[in-house]
Parts: sequence; structure tokens; C-alpha cells
Amino acid sequence: MRILFDQGTPAPLRRSLTAHVVSTAYEQGWSTVTNGDLIRLAEQQGFELLITTDTNLRYRQNLQERTIAILVLSTTSWPRIRAAANQVVEVVADLSAGDTCELRIP
Repeated sequence: MRILFDQGTPAPLRRSLTAHVVSTAYEQGWSTVTNGDLIRLAEQQGFELLITTDTNLRYRQNLQERTIAILVLSTTSWPRIRAAANQVVEVVADLSAGDTCELRIP
């Protein structure tokens, strides 16, 4: 699966997603692109999943007609995400095109 991390997603998480091809918005040259445009660009470039830490995304964007799956992590804290990395991997494996999921990380 091709996965895109937005600006708030800690890049070291990619080490837990070795079965996938992971890029960051920064690596794509999209570091200044806002979420609606970022989602559109990601879909156009063939990304299948966007991982974001923007917990307000669903309130600001219409996600119902999107083909890209979206995983929202509830924190930007790398230590907390690292502790939940196995859970992130499990959720990613269960996502399908167009799914939106929020993962509450303690």
C-alpha cells in the first residue's frame, strides 16, 4: 500500500510500516499544501492511505466521496505513537479504500 504522512505525523512511524511504501508530504514537496488539497493530490498520485494527526479533519473536509483511506492519529507525540505502533500496523492492515478511522492513542 502507498501511504502518505501529513506534516504532523512523526516520520519514524514509517519503520513500523515496512510492508508498505511510505512518503511524507515534505518529501513530495507538499509541506505547505492544506488538507483538502493534500487529500486530492494524494489521490491523484495513487496514494491509498493518508495518515494524519489532524483530529479536526473530518469536520473541515467532506470525506465521504474520497477513494483514499484516512487514518487519524489522536496525538503527534512520537513516544506515544511509538508505544502504539503495533496497533497502528493492525489498523492499517484492516483499512480499505475510502475508509476513515480515528485511532485514540493513550
